[in-house]
This record gives sequence, structure tokens and C-alpha cells, in this order.
Amino acid sequence: MAQKDTTKEMDVLEEEIIEEVPIEEEESVDLAEELEALKDKHLRLQAEYQNYRSRTQKEKEALLSYANEKLLLHLLPVLDNFARAKNIMGQIEGGEAFTEGIELIERSLDEFVKKESLEPLEAVGEAFDPNMHHAVLMEEAEGMPEGIVLEVLQTGYKLRDKIIRPAMVKVSK
Repeated sequence: MAQKDTTKEMDVLEEEIIEEVPIEEEESVDLAEELEALKDKHLRLQAEYQNYRSRTQKEKEALLSYANEKLLLHLLPVLDNFARAKNIMGQIEGGEAFTEGIELIERSLDEFVKKESLEPLEAVGEAFDPNMHHAVLMEEAEGMPEGIVLEVLQTGYKLRDKIIRPAMVKVSK
């Protein structure tokens, strides 16, 4: 819209200049060419500026989108430890009360990470993908084709569409 207004203003100024100044025909052609060159330069600068604005806007959105990545990476070991504690407390006699407390804290942390768009990677039963999984063990499994994730040893996570920690898995061979 602003580009059209500027072009209109340039046309009006051009007409006013032509009407006010008596010019010889040869000079008129030179000035017209110069005016066209300036118009072209002006339009290119406007387009360049628009491209710059949209590029910086996209960069700003990406920066804001992943601004909390470092914090969430530091939080992952805490999530892992809560899962381990829950498993251990389930094996200890009389540890039900502790297990309930751990589960409450774990749910609170899970709600927080979901709000921040952090999601655990689903892996068991899926084909091994080196972009999402880190194979630490290989095991033969009857009835299972090669390259299928059998067990998750450490949960992997993705932040929006970016893998921030691959899952450590056991894969069939």
C-alpha cells in the first residue's frame, strides 16, 4: 500500500517538475531516463527493506519460540530422576505414600513441560530412527523384524518440532 502511494507521489512530482521548468527536448529525455532510474532504485530499496523486515520478524519469532530450550534441557534430568524414584518406591515395601507424593510432583512437572511445548518421544514398537533415537543395546527378539525399538532406557524429548534429546533405546537385530 505504501509503495503505491509513493509511486503516485513520484508521478505527481514528475508532472509538476515538467510543467514548471522549460527544458529542451534532449535534456528532457536525459531527465526522464534519470527519473526512471531513480524510481527503479527507490522500488528496489523498498522491496529490500520489506524483505529485511520479514526476515527479522521470522528470526525474532524463532528466537522466542525456542528461548526456554536451555532451561528445559537442564530440567530433563529432574524428570528422569522422578521416573526412577517412582519405580524404586514401587518396589519398596510401605513406599506407597512416597510414591503418591512423587507422582504428584511428577504430574506438576509434566503439566509445566507440556505448557512449554516439550513432549516425550514415543519409541517402543517404532522403527529405529537415528534422528530420534540413540541405540545403546541390540538384542535378538523372536517375531520382531530388525531395527524395531524394543525398550526405552531413557526418554527422549522434542521441543515443538526440534529434537532436544534423543531417546536411548534397545533395538532388535
